[in-house]
Amino acid sequence: MRRNALTYITLVIGAIFFAYPFLWMFFASLKPETQISELWFMSENLSFKNYSTVFAKIPIVRAFFNSLFVSTAITFSVIIFGSIVGYALSRLNFKGRDLILFLILFTMMIPFQITLIPTYVLIVKLGFVDSYAGLIFPAMMNSLAILIFRQFFLTIPQSLIESARIDGCNNLQILFKIIIPLSKPAVATVGILTFTSSWNEVLWPLIVVRSEKFMTMPQLVTIFVVGGQAGSQLGVQLASATLLALPIIVAYVFFQRYFIESLARTGLKE
Repeated sequence: MRRNALTYITLVIGAIFFAYPFLWMFFASLKPETQISELWFMSENLSFKNYSTVFAKIPIVRAFFNSLFVSTAITFSVIIFGSIVGYALSRLNFKGRDLILFLILFTMMIPFQITLIPTYVLIVKLGFVDSYAGLIFPAMMNSLAILIFRQFFLTIPQSLIESARIDGCNNLQILFKIIIPLSKPAVATVGILTFTSSWNEVLWPLIVVRSEKFMTMPQLVTIFVVGGQAGSQLGVQLASATLLALPIIVAYVFFQRYFIESLARTGLKE
């Protein structure tokens, strides 16, 4: 009992340490400018004035839907293409399979900054600058997603796949009708990681998008804060940061069970 109590106390303390910066950011964004430096959450003068200022100064609603559309499209494509490649690398025997896996793992060690200029040149040649295509196309395939799917698919019994083949299913039918429904933790993990990374992406949108019409939320908030539109108002900057972080927090709350389950199971079988 004492050991369990000590474990729970440690977890509670750890949770407080992790949650405190986010809670402080939210409540500080509701405070007047003179009270933001206080470490305590509550105040008698809480209001949404800073949020009203953000909505009045920048088209953050349009940027939110831009980010939502771009992140959703990227996440959907990564799940589809990643699962197809992961299935091929885990369940199909063909020449060069191990070499392809090695190349995919190798690309994970290459920093994005190295391929930044060639990718930008390609996007310019295709005429995708200042468009949704320029934001979505370069991120439609993800090496980490392929690896997660491959490792998870290896845990599914081969007998189940062979039974489906006997019933006349082809590989795509096996993947989308049998394996994917059994791989919800892996799909949720890839979805959360992909959505989070694409939602938080700032550098690439800053390079390929110049029109406010196509700006994503992180890009617009960065320009708003760094570009001087927010001035020296810390409360307004915190309000914009809170709006940016909120969708990610909500998404994780809904899918955390699948995320943890997948991390626990992925890689147990080779």
